[in-house]
Amino acid sequence: MHTGSVWPLPWQRTPGGGDGAEAAAAALLPAGCGAGARGALLWGGGWFCQRGAGVRAGRGRFPAGCSLRGTRGGDAAGVGGAAAPAPHSLGRTQNGAKVPPSYPFPREAEGRQNSASGCLRAGGGAVAPLTGGIILEYVEGGELKTRSIDLLDLSPHTDVIALVEEIQKEEPLITASCKEHVIRLVQRLQEKLGEKEDHKFYLFKVLRAHILPLTNVAFNKSGSCFITGSYDRTCKVWDTASGEELHTLEGHKNVVYAIAFNNPYGDKIATGSFDKTCKLWSTETGKCYHTFRGHTAEIVCLSFNLQSTLVATGSMDTTAKLWDIEKGEVAFTLRGHSAEIVALSFNTTGDRIITGSFDCTVGVWDVVTGRMLHVLIGHRGEISSAQFNWDCSLIVTGSMDKTCMLWNATTGAHIATLTGHSDEIMDVCFDYAGQRIATASADGSGRVYNAETKKCIAKLEGHGGEISKICFNPKGNRILTASSDKTARLWDAATGHCLQILEGHTDEIFSCAFNYKGNIIITGSKDNTCRVWH
Repeated sequence: MHTGSVWPLPWQRTPGGGDGAEAAAAALLPAGCGAGARGALLWGGGWFCQRGAGVRAGRGRFPAGCSLRGTRGGDAAGVGGAAAPAPHSLGRTQNGAKVPPSYPFPREAEGRQNSASGCLRAGGGAVAPLTGGIILEYVEGGELKTRSIDLLDLSPHTDVIALVEEIQKEEPLITASCKEHVIRLVQRLQEKLGEKEDHKFYLFKVLRAHILPLTNVAFNKSGSCFITGSYDRTCKVWDTASGEELHTLEGHKNVVYAIAFNNPYGDKIATGSFDKTCKLWSTETGKCYHTFRGHTAEIVCLSFNLQSTLVATGSMDTTAKLWDIEKGEVAFTLRGHSAEIVALSFNTTGDRIITGSFDCTVGVWDVVTGRMLHVLIGHRGEISSAQFNWDCSLIVTGSMDKTCMLWNATTGAHIATLTGHSDEIMDVCFDYAGQRIATASADGSGRVYNAETKKCIAKLEGHGGEISKICFNPKGNRILTASSDKTARLWDAATGHCLQILEGHTDEIFSCAFNYKGNIIITGSKDNTCRVWH
């Protein structure tokens, strides 16, 4: 097992004493129907599966006899230079449905279409530049619901008119009266895909409020604020635009290691600590809603489901727990691993969760029953990272055995082993379209693989130390890496060319993240600082 010099790894001795142990939908739904998790965030792509209601183009039918109301996906994301709408206060209603914070009310800049089946209202404004999709919102029985149509194969060369006509055959909501508007929206998405990026990042601010090394950093949905976890036993909430500290979340008695917003809502924060507890906080006030107790060892990973009804925690006690956010109590304890759980991730529909363990296996669990469905067996070393792709069909796992494996998420069958690294895999991730896989290794390099062909298409070489974190930007054409060589690097995802080196930290960088638009980066380091790059 890799022990290295990276301080915040949970299996090393920690300053706190004892043995030490992280979308989103483009359009949000009413309370109880949306949130984000690391590994399953569909940042601005226009995809959202509401309790299985999401469909791929050409599949499924819209419920008959419903009152219809549709908006294109992507309005909330503001990726690639498009501005996100301003937040709205909690409690506002729309069509009788309670709206969560930052709910993107559809704009009517481009008009309203009326039909016999109801009202289809298409919003204007920003278009997410991902190969994403369209969110269709409708009202059935007085309840606001959604359907999603993916556009994963959209490219600058796609015949948009033919594509929309094909979708229209299977989706009654896209009527003849609104067909032209849908075509325009897809064309705007297509234009975004064709745009070239030459953005250079510059240091905006150095945040020095923590008195011990940082463990993790994370943005909220819009990127308007972010959080930092630290060995100093606190989590801090920051305003991205000003660099001002908004709140210090105090109460843990040991290292705050795992942190997350309930994206895409962003109104709650979860913190997991070496003190064996998880706390749920208000983003707006910094108030602690719940302290979840039950683990018997350090919590080292956590994640919200996309519906923001559950938060999952993984622990060095070999179990994971699913906590009911509203009730403030445990819903299920997932038992079955024989060693520490160090990675977990919900799928986008929220009905499955995976857990990665030091027992060299990954468990696939039914969220509704808490039952283990599959055990992914094949790695010969401890699991370091595990993630679903966006449509819930694939799982990628990284291991200390120097390999990355691809699995069928439905059957648990092994699909492929991705090789090439000469040392442990520290992190793996899909891009937001699920078309590429990136790996980060202790050998100081990263690799990019085509998820369909399983071939390595690019090598990220240049770091002088191990890479502990890797992530794609929302558009999927850039990759960010954090390394023990005190730098973060920006790479071209297609060629592997290093575009920029972010220098200035005086010690190892443990964590990094892009905002929604992909034009702001945060990096967290062992030097006790977080740096914001514009």
